[in-house]
Amino acid sequence: MLSRRRALLIGAAVLGAAGAAGTARLLAADPAQPPGRPSANPAGGAPQGRAQRASAYRLQPIAGYGPVPSAPGRTLVRHEPFLRIAGRGPSMVLTFDDGPDPRYTPHVLRTLKVHDVRAMFFVCGSMVVENKDMLREMADEGHIVGNHTWSHPLLTRLTRSAIRSEMERTSEIIEKAYGEWPGWFRAPYGAWNRAVFELGAELGMEPLAWTVDTLDWQSPGARTIERRVMKGAAPGVVILAHDAGGDRSQSVRALRDYLPRLLDSGYHITVPRRQFT
Repeated sequence: MLSRRRALLIGAAVLGAAGAAGTARLLAADPAQPPGRPSANPAGGAPQGRAQRASAYRLQPIAGYGPVPSAPGRTLVRHEPFLRIAGRGPSMVLTFDDGPDPRYTPHVLRTLKVHDVRAMFFVCGSMVVENKDMLREMADEGHIVGNHTWSHPLLTRLTRSAIRSEMERTSEIIEKAYGEWPGWFRAPYGAWNRAVFELGAELGMEPLAWTVDTLDWQSPGARTIERRVMKGAAPGVVILAHDAGGDRSQSVRALRDYLPRLLDSGYHITVPRRQFT
């Protein structure tokens, strides 16, 4: 998978960066209403919520998906992913892809807990099957879990039905393990097309890409990963790192170094607030 990943990333990275002009502001909402799986028969109004586990850090999906009140049955669809966030002060978002992995994800969670920081984990359904306990831990500690497909394929080469299967199966297992239907989606390799955006919207998810790619999957060394994070640090930045998909020991060591440096520099590491429209 790693050699295939390297080959695909070269061609797909441009697609992930194509939405820079469409960066949007993320809007805060009442955190008391947890998101649920979207209604299978949208007839207007917000997606139907479910009884979910409580969390002081549970946040709402940002504006831009779900049935449109003035046009029942229609769904708002993005044309490009969010690449950064906007908010008060120097806030940043840390994201980790491809997990959960019992070798590395617990170390990432432990470091985040030590510094009282929440992050986003874009998980693969096939990895969740044997590691549901880690998603429960993510929920308990206030992290956001997003959909990164079932098997990490290049979605732009799949049929529409295959794309939906990759996404829907993953959302279903996330809901069972995490306690909530995911409100965020990230395309493997940053490869997006119309079908991906449309199906993501139909499944109640917003697309999130990244601002700074640590390229940690290339195993460049922990100090290089740290240097890339610190060089790219800026208000609104979304950092891409990995907690699975290969040897992520360098990613774990780098996190232990750059996270306290970011906090000491005045950055607030957060997760995006979201709301229904």
